Amino acid sequence: MQFTAKQISEFLDGTILGDETVEVGELSKIEDGVPGSLCFLSNPKYENYLYTTQASVVIVSNTFVPNQAIKCTLIKVKDPYSSFSVLLEKYNQALNQDSAKSGIDQPCFIHPTAKIGKNVFIGAFCNIEENVVIGDNCKIYTQIYIGRDSVIGSDCTINPGVKIYNRTHIGNRVTIHANTVIGSDGFGFAPQADGTYNKIAQIGNVVIEDDVEIGANTTIDRATMGSTFIRKGAKLDNLIQIAHNVDVGAHAVVAAQTGISGSTKLGERSVIGGQVGIAGHLVLGKGTQIGAQAGINFNTEENKQWHGSPAQPLKEWMRSTVIFKKLPEVDKRIRELEAKITELTAVIEQISTLQEKNER
Repeated sequence: MQFTAKQISEFLDGTILGDETVEVGELSKIEDGVPGSLCFLSNPKYENYLYTTQASVVIVSNTFVPNQAIKCTLIKVKDPYSSFSVLLEKYNQALNQDSAKSGIDQPCFIHPTAKIGKNVFIGAFCNIEENVVIGDNCKIYTQIYIGRDSVIGSDCTINPGVKIYNRTHIGNRVTIHANTVIGSDGFGFAPQADGTYNKIAQIGNVVIEDDVEIGANTTIDRATMGSTFIRKGAKLDNLIQIAHNVDVGAHAVVAAQTGISGSTKLGERSVIGGQVGIAGHLVLGKGTQIGAQAGINFNTEENKQWHGSPAQPLKEWMRSTVIFKKLPEVDKRIRELEAKITELTAVIEQISTLQEKNER
């Protein structure tokens, strides 16, 4: 489909600088732009591409002023990244024919007590157990297991291979990507006197609130007692481990390969980088920001930034990083100073010996 710059500008409530009649039919990165494509500029590091891109239309910030001549048409908006993400979603919907699917593919097992809403699609080889409730307009793709007494709200998308254990509660407009496991046993074992371990029964569940997105191959353990919570609007990346009784706050964002240990509470609107390790039974204040590969084993205050392992406040970590880089140079200087001290000590000893002889 083709759209003019004017049509896109009106959709995004933007302002045009250039030819409003130019047409685009695809989206691209600014460095790979071709005639007929639309892209965006948000990060100043990519500004140089604006002056060489072949893209027909580029979305930029309202405050952006080019310092060279440009060939493309600009659409100025408040937030280029957010505006482009809206267009990406619309473009994805147009490409994704599955979004209009409904009905039940075969073979498929649905327990007679399960309640399926209107306009629901259920792919082949799904297993939906007793007393499951699935809301309207959901897309349940192939090879999905939904355990008994689980509830899934409306407008949810559950991608292939997801496993949802018994009594899981999922809100509205939730997206779960392929092969994620929701509600598996929490890691609970009691050490015994003879060195063995007795398993502690995990009798709780998982509650996922509205507007959550969970990446592929992520695991969220059910609670020992009570619930493991993923609060409204939280976004979890691929390959994340959420342990039993964790509470992930509303609109928190967690990047790939992060592990959050049992009973820790992650504050709302927190941002957690990749490969972060968070110990158990902690309370991380809302707005906490943790850099990639950090290790957290203490409670944090609200709206603080932490980096490193063990983690430090951002400014301290930056100063430490400067010192780390200089350690080889410092070590060399210390060795040189030690050698000079050894030489001076030898000279002093020689002088002392001569003075003793003279005194005799």
